[in-house]
Amino acid sequence: MKRREVIKTGTLAAMVPAWLSLPGGRARAEAASAVGAATAETPSAAGQEGLHQLLTKKPGTPDYIDHLPPKETDMDGLGPDGKPVPGYRAAGTGSTPKITSHDPSKEPHQMQLTPEEQDIMDGKQGEVLAKVMKTVVRHGNLFGATKLVDLGGNPHSSTFIGTPALKPIIELFAQCADAGLKAYAPYTINPRPFDLYGVHTDQEQELMIFESLPLQTDLDHVHARLGARGMDIRSCMCYLPEVGNHPEPGTFVAWGESSAINAGNSILGIRTNRNSMGMELLCALLGKAPYFGLMTDEGRKAKWLVEVKTSEEPDWGTLGGAIGEKCVEDVPYITGIDKYLDGEITPQNMHKLKYMGAATASSGAVGLYHVENLTPDAKEKGRALLAEGYQTYVIDDAELERIRSAFPNLWPKGLNKPTNANIGCPHNTHQEMVNWGTRITEELDKRGLEKVALPTQMFVSRVVSDHFLTTHPELYAKLFAAGVRFSNTCTVCYGGFAGYADDHFNVTNSNKTRKYTNSRYISDDDMIEVLMTGEIPA
Repeated sequence: MKRREVIKTGTLAAMVPAWLSLPGGRARAEAASAVGAATAETPSAAGQEGLHQLLTKKPGTPDYIDHLPPKETDMDGLGPDGKPVPGYRAAGTGSTPKITSHDPSKEPHQMQLTPEEQDIMDGKQGEVLAKVMKTVVRHGNLFGATKLVDLGGNPHSSTFIGTPALKPIIELFAQCADAGLKAYAPYTINPRPFDLYGVHTDQEQELMIFESLPLQTDLDHVHARLGARGMDIRSCMCYLPEVGNHPEPGTFVAWGESSAINAGNSILGIRTNRNSMGMELLCALLGKAPYFGLMTDEGRKAKWLVEVKTSEEPDWGTLGGAIGEKCVEDVPYITGIDKYLDGEITPQNMHKLKYMGAATASSGAVGLYHVENLTPDAKEKGRALLAEGYQTYVIDDAELERIRSAFPNLWPKGLNKPTNANIGCPHNTHQEMVNWGTRITEELDKRGLEKVALPTQMFVSRVVSDHFLTTHPELYAKLFAAGVRFSNTCTVCYGGFAGYADDHFNVTNSNKTRKYTNSRYISDDDMIEVLMTGEIPA
C-alpha cells in the first residue's frame, strides 16, 4: 500500500484487540492478541508488512482488518517515502512491553485494582463499562502498570478521521453511547480532516473527501453523544487559551494526538502516556488510566542529555527532527535553548517549542522532553531528571545541517515550483497569525504586489482565527484579499487524501507535515520568498 493511498490513521491495533477478545470467539481473540504483540514487540521493519500479513492470514480475523493501512502510524519509524528507518523501535510510551503469552488468561502481569474498580470489572455497573474496564486494564497490564489513577482536567481525543478503518472503533463507541456512558469531563478533539468551506471547495475535492471519509458523520455523532465539545474549538493545539483544555501541572490525563501529548507533558507539566486512537476515549469514559511510563516519576527521567551548541537560534523544526531521530521514544533533557525563549514560555514564543516538540514526536516517538531552566519539571528538579547511565547528544551547526540536508525530496525530478504553501502544523497560535500576517503584508507592500504568488493556507482553529479577526481586523482583511485562506482542518490530512499528492506539491514550515506527506520543508524566511515569487530559493 502506498503511503498516501488513504488518509493517515492512528494506531488502532493497541486498543481494538482487547475489546474484540472480550466475548466473541477464540479465533478473534487470538488474532486480536497477535495485533497487540506485533505492534508492541516487533521491530518496525518486520512489523509494518509483517503485521498486515499476520492479520490477514489469521483465521477469523475481522473484515475491517483489510482496511488497516500497515504503514500509517506515528510509531512505526517510517520515512516520508513509507520505507522503514533502520533500527527504529518504539511503543511510544518510553516503556516497551514484554509479552510472554497471547492467551489473556496467562498475562505475565496483573495490576492491583481497588474494590470499586473490581466491581466495575465484574460487571456491577453494566456489561459495557465492564468491557471498557477490561480493555483498559489489559492495556495497562501489557506495559506493567501497577494501578489505575483517577483522571482530571479534560480529555483530548485523536479519534477524528471517518475512514472505513474506523468502522469497528465507531461501532464500539456507539455501544458505549447506547449504554449511556460519557466522558468524565467535556473533551476536545483533533481538527476535522477536511474543510469544505475554506480550502476543499471544488467538486473534485468534495468527491475525494466523501469517498475517503464515508463514516465522518457517524464518528462526529458518536463524539457528540459521548460528551465532546463543539466543532468550532477542534484543534491539535487543545491547550491554547482560546480552546481552553489546559490542565494544571501534575494532572493525570489520557490524551491522544502525538503533538498535544508532547506539549502537554513538556510545556504544561501534565502526565499522560502517548495513547493510541481510541484508547484515550476508553480512559475518558472510565475516568481512569493505567499508571506506567510517562505518568510515573521514573518514566519521566531523561535517558538523553541533548546539548544544543549552535552559533545562533536553531531552526526549531530541524532541531526537533534531530532529537526525535536520536532519542526515538526516550525522554531528552535539552540544554542551550532557554536563552532563545527569554527564560520563560509565553504566548509570544510558545510556537518555537510547538514546532520542536511536534518534530520530536513525528521524527521519533518522543512524548516528553525537558528544557533546562524552562519547562515545569526541569525548573523543579533540574538535572536530577537525568537517569542513571544517560547518553549525551551534541547538536551544533554541522549536525543541524546534516539532519536538514538528509530530508528527502519526494517531488518529481526537476520540479522546483510548488503548487501550494501551507503554514502551521500543529495549528497556528494567535501570535503566529499576527507574526505571519505582518510579515506577509509588509513584504507584499514592499514589493508592490497585491497577492501572494500561489494558494496559501494558514491552518488554525476557528476560535483562534476569530480571536485574530477581532484583534486585528484590518490585517485579517489584507491577508484574505492577498489570497491567504484560513482553515481549521488538519494540515497533514489536507495533504493526505487519495490522489491529492499526485498533482499537489506543497511547501510547509512544519517538519511534522514534511514527515507525513510529500511536502517540502522550508524555513520561515524561505516561505516568505515562496509566497512572493512562487519558487523555492536556491
